[in-house]
Amino acid sequence: MSGGGERPELEQVPETALWTLWYRALEARRPDAVLDDPKAVELVDRLDYPFAERFGASGTQAQLQALRVACFDREVSDFLAREPRGTVVCLGDGLETQYWRVDNGRAHWLSVDLPEMVALREKLLPPGPRQRYLAADATDLGWADEVDHDREVLLCAQGLLLYLPPARVRALIADCAERFPGGSLVLDAVPRWFGRLTVTGRLRLHGYRVPPMPWAMDADERDKLRTASPAVVGVRDVRPTGGRGPLGVLLPLAMTVPPLATRRLSVTVLDFAEPSPQP
Repeated sequence: MSGGGERPELEQVPETALWTLWYRALEARRPDAVLDDPKAVELVDRLDYPFAERFGASGTQAQLQALRVACFDREVSDFLAREPRGTVVCLGDGLETQYWRVDNGRAHWLSVDLPEMVALREKLLPPGPRQRYLAADATDLGWADEVDHDREVLLCAQGLLLYLPPARVRALIADCAERFPGGSLVLDAVPRWFGRLTVTGRLRLHGYRVPPMPWAMDADERDKLRTASPAVVGVRDVRPTGGRGPLGVLLPLAMTVPPLATRRLSVTVLDFAEPSPQP
């Protein structure tokens, strides 16, 4: 399936933006979808790209992807309920359409991504009100100077950290904890067995070879993220809810029954220490 408009030519890692876009749209087209994402559907229809031929059209994969995305949406929605005028910073969000799913009409949004990805995003998803795109390396916190520190901040690293070396992941967490006291970071991780398959090039989905994911973490290792910085004071697991059909029945069991409970993709929230009181 492809549309008749833009034909993006992307390198290996940025192509994952098309993979996730496709599966969000595939799920959102269903009348009983677990994720409402009309912007993703619209964008897929506009793009001249062989999505189904390249990535397949697995309904199970689409639902799993949507449930993962919904974990991030839930955290952002909860944050905006507490801080309606807060700032959401999206690191390496590719063609993510979260702004159009959960924006409350008052929050500020900043997307930080590589220059070629930002150029494509500006063309395909022009920024809406209170939304900015910044072409920069998300792992270099120069972008932090662009954030209004008078507002509460939530950082989202959806589908980003897995592509980084472990030392770089720790450094990014530590830097964020230092630069955004009182803030939080929502991140996801693949389990170690999955990471090994990608690094050795043995993971293919419908002919699409998944790029190497050098950073992986089993779900029961999340507390180790505290060691990245003393300023990481809270670690919380975010579990998917509201699955459909057999997956909706099996997923809650997989979250609690070993060894599946630990060897699964995880979404985690890190809370950072409040700023020290001024003397």
